[in-house]
Amino acid sequence: MEIEFRIINTEEMPPIIITQDDKDKPKVVINSYHKIWIGLHRKTIAGIVLSMQEKMDMILDGFLKEQRQFEIDDQEWNKSGETDDI
Repeated sequence: MEIEFRIINTEEMPPIIITQDDKDKPKVVINSYHKIWIGLHRKTIAGIVLSMQEKMDMILDGFLKEQRQFEIDDQEWNKSGETDDI
């Protein structure tokens, strides 16, 4: 997947922003106004990716487990409403 990178230079925005583009794909905005801070923390910023992936997995796993439990509960509720009309 191609990721859009945009470089801006403004005091009003944070150093790095991850957002979505108009096609709902990830877009990374790097604010060169903060180039000294970005430069000092470049290794840490790069290392954040692994930690962020772990946190996203944790959030999504929790969501999927919750959705699966809803599915199981719904199936059990539907079974309890069935009757044998023979």
